[in-house]
Amino acid sequence: PLLKMSDSKNIAVHLAIRAREEPLQPAVISQGITLTYRELEQKSNQCAQGLKQLGIQHGSLVVLMVQPGHEFLILTFGLIKVGAIPVFVDPGMGWKNLKLCLAQVAPEAFIGVPKAHVARILFGWARSSIKLCVTVGGPRVWSGYSFSQLMKKGVAKEFSNPIKLNSTEPAAIVFTSGSTGLPKGVVYTHRILSSQIAFLRDHFGINPGEVNLATFPLFALFDPALKMTTIFPNMDFSRPVRANPSEIIRTIKTHQVTHMFGSPALLRRVGLYGKKKGVKLPTLKRVLSAGAPVPITVLRHIGEMLGPDADVHTPYGATEALPVCSISSQEVLKEEEGRSQGKGVCVGRPIVGIQLVVIRITDDPILRWSDDLRVSEGEIGELVVWGPNVSCEYWDNKKANQQAKIQNVDQEIRHRMGDVGYLDSDGRVWFCGRKSHRVITSSGTLFTVSCEGIYNQHPAVYRSALVGVGQFPNQLPVLCVEL
Repeated sequence: PLLKMSDSKNIAVHLAIRAREEPLQPAVISQGITLTYRELEQKSNQCAQGLKQLGIQHGSLVVLMVQPGHEFLILTFGLIKVGAIPVFVDPGMGWKNLKLCLAQVAPEAFIGVPKAHVARILFGWARSSIKLCVTVGGPRVWSGYSFSQLMKKGVAKEFSNPIKLNSTEPAAIVFTSGSTGLPKGVVYTHRILSSQIAFLRDHFGINPGEVNLATFPLFALFDPALKMTTIFPNMDFSRPVRANPSEIIRTIKTHQVTHMFGSPALLRRVGLYGKKKGVKLPTLKRVLSAGAPVPITVLRHIGEMLGPDADVHTPYGATEALPVCSISSQEVLKEEEGRSQGKGVCVGRPIVGIQLVVIRITDDPILRWSDDLRVSEGEIGELVVWGPNVSCEYWDNKKANQQAKIQNVDQEIRHRMGDVGYLDSDGRVWFCGRKSHRVITSSGTLFTVSCEGIYNQHPAVYRSALVGVGQFPNQLPVLCVEL
């Protein structure tokens, strides 16, 4: 969909608009605390003024490692209002990778929970660049300020002299998980964030007044623009596989949640519990899941908990480009036979406004686009995408940019997803695995998701992983099985 002028603003502006239109609507509910849109706007203004008093300004790089909740939203919107660039890293990437990432960004401020500050000091994260520290959710660690001290620096009124931000300016740096290589800092501009909001709203039919269960915290930043209420459940967001399913279900029922995003691991726990207890969730209009192929049993279990007009959707994308495609569980279940036959996983058609093509597989950089790169229909290759929600660069990472970005003649950047797959005759995309995970043997190339889909049908197999032992092109394919 073409973005309207009202959609081109940064996400902090949407919060101000919502505070004027529906000041008493709950904006966020977390840990027993409810903030209306008026209160969230006022507190983020107060935070912005406090940050400005402490020296945070337009272009400042600020690491944010706090628990998802009302403080997370206050801080993020406060940072955006002063024109700072929040840096989001996944603690699950490991301490060593975290140190490498923060050294690359060289942030000047670090806002985090006490545990994050202890790790920062012990492991020397960005020691030479950090000048300001703020501790959230506990006692102040050594130097710096507490969150309450930061808030006292500001006053709850309209933020004076808000920064006018260009749509092409960096709005945030979001690091990839590092699950398939070293983490990379994806640069999100305000245009990218606005486009993501528009695609999610229009493709999934999200209406004003809905209630979102935010198990993926970054998506909560979109809720003011989507005119939704954000509910943060009581869970460890870094370990969704350990979430208490009864607590998730209780939260959905208590707050009459209509929209939910959950990882496959989280939905598996909720689905198994719901199947065992006969749980129904009639208020949910849609459930989204991404990050990995969603097992058929998970789609079935969650689907059985929903009402007749609701569905589970499995959007496909990456940190660099989200969403790219989407498919409903009803269509996935129809294609179950294709998965068991080794055809891969159907991830649906590209979202309207996103361009996707398949190119021949190579591990070398591709500096210039050429139509000769494309493969024929049905042939497996690497997926390449471009559109207004696709990031054009990684932060200060020339090598990663060369490996993943292709320059077109019109200066448009096309992103190599690092995934392999193909297009069928109906224009649907089939995902066959990560390019770096393919196994090249003397008799041909094997693709992980395609092969694993066959073995995962066995009743004794929970999941499997195809790996290659040895060097290209004479690898020995080995299947690892979790019973």
